Amino acid sequence: MSPQQKALMVPEKQGKLEVGSRNIPNPGTGELLVKVQSVALNPIDYHMVFLKHYPAVPGVDIAGIVEELGEGVENFRKGDRVLAHGAFNNDKAAFQQYTLTVASFTAKIPSNLSFDDAATVPVGLDTAVTSMYGEYPYGAGLTPPWAKSGSNDELKKPIVIIGGSSCVGLYVIQFARLSGFYPIIATASPSNEDLVKSYGATHFFDRHLPGNELKAAISKVTDSSICIVYDAISLQETQSMGWGLLAENGTLILTHDVLVKEDENKGRKAARAFGSPHAPQNQELSRGSWAMVEKWLSEGTIQPNKYEVLPNGLEGITGGLERLKNGQVSGTKLVAHPQET
Repeated sequence: MSPQQKALMVPEKQGKLEVGSRNIPNPGTGELLVKVQSVALNPIDYHMVFLKHYPAVPGVDIAGIVEELGEGVENFRKGDRVLAHGAFNNDKAAFQQYTLTVASFTAKIPSNLSFDDAATVPVGLDTAVTSMYGEYPYGAGLTPPWAKSGSNDELKKPIVIIGGSSCVGLYVIQFARLSGFYPIIATASPSNEDLVKSYGATHFFDRHLPGNELKAAISKVTDSSICIVYDAISLQETQSMGWGLLAENGTLILTHDVLVKEDENKGRKAARAFGSPHAPQNQELSRGSWAMVEKWLSEGTIQPNKYEVLPNGLEGITGGLERLKNGQVSGTKLVAHPQET
């Protein structure tokens, strides 16, 4: 009989999360078996729209220790501390004590970061990367800053980030800086002004400002047209606001379904983010960005999210997801420790 582990599972469609047991998987070619030390929670974990087979294990933000290497894995060894972006597949999901990760979307954790720091990185970083640098309709098609020809392509162009203090918004701010955008204009609650500026926003506006007032305020900051608006909240009202700020031929990047109507005569487009590096349209781009993750984190070029640790290991995740669902988390990421279950 295969060794068993504890996992947080949904037993059936629309069922309630519960801790149960399942086999520890074996790594295949290009995979690593990771003992999971820290996981981070995301809205997609309670939406569960990508779970097709039950019982199902959710979760995709992973940090842990390499236990075993699959065939063909060369850049890692047993005992390495790693972070990885999980997949919508029980053997590669986060909310369990052992999981498989794909080597291409796994990186070593530099010594300056904890497992909890690292667990806040994969989903936020990948959502920002794929939606900014991926091709339409999944992204704005910007040139990646790590590409040889990509330096300063967006130099001195403005960008507006609605929801700058969200977990994704904070990564967008950082990649906007890497891409040379200026000014980097972020909206958030007044209590998060210092937070968004510490991640690289050059200008801050209260998220409660009506659209016309925000537009007037931005016009005092820059005379340039706004060709990129990133709406990290993507509600009906924020999408409408972002659409109203956008110049002709600009792109509104969204983290949820598109609710605005694209207009051919002005050439404005709305791109819908899908941040999984495992998606066919994202794999090549994400291999390039994941090759940089350890360096970015080690040098402080990319900073992880702030976090709060949930108690009781896997059992504490359910309450954390409820808090996320009810909008009770701001400017931080919730993390849990599966080994403490």
